[in-house]
Amino acid sequence: MRADGVAISVVIPTLNEQTQIERALACTRLPGVERIVVDANSSDGTSQTARFLHAEKVIQALPGRSHQMDAGYREASGPVVLFLHADTRLDPGWNEAVLAALADPGVAGGAFRLRFDAPGRALRLIELGVDLRCRLGGLPYGDQALFVRKRLLDQAGGIAPVPIFEDLDLVRLIKGGGRLALLSACAWTSARRYTRNGVLRQWLRNNTALAGYLLNVERDRVARWYRRRPAA
Repeated sequence: MRADGVAISVVIPTLNEQTQIERALACTRLPGVERIVVDANSSDGTSQTARFLHAEKVIQALPGRSHQMDAGYREASGPVVLFLHADTRLDPGWNEAVLAALADPGVAGGAFRLRFDAPGRALRLIELGVDLRCRLGGLPYGDQALFVRKRLLDQAGGIAPVPIFEDLDLVRLIKGGGRLALLSACAWTSARRYTRNGVLRQWLRNNTALAGYLLNVERDRVARWYRRRPAA
């Protein structure tokens, strides 16, 4: 822990998340935790809501999660940086779990166990698939609240400005610096994308985009395809 008492800096990228931001800020309002909301010029009052909810820092950055993550990390005071989606909350005791994992000097960072905040057998199957992907392939996504030692980000020069899969780049950075810890504590995230697009359709989109990443398809091309909303 630093002399200023900050052990973990939580970076929360936002874009029009006024109705969601409370869940991320509420679960991270803890001693030794600094919360940095990085907004991309929201039009719904997200920044004002974050200030009202007592976020320690609220800053502005260019649109795009990689830009926001980089800007937030550069404002971080703690030796550990955790990237949290605005529509996600963490289990009680999450901070102790992170610090316990990083007490092992061989651990460079890690991720939480993904759970959705909605019922449905299809979503439970998605959760099971994510668990298997993480345990067998060591490949968590950004919605699992990735955390990393700040010095690794410093050494890498920050988060690269990419249009998609900045989270998987971060996982690669963590693995390059040591072991990746997979915590049993959960990151409870919104199922709104699956609800909007359909569980099967969203699952297929996610895995098709992942295949593009693993095959080194041009990122801009993958991003343009992925961000087209499926027809109703």
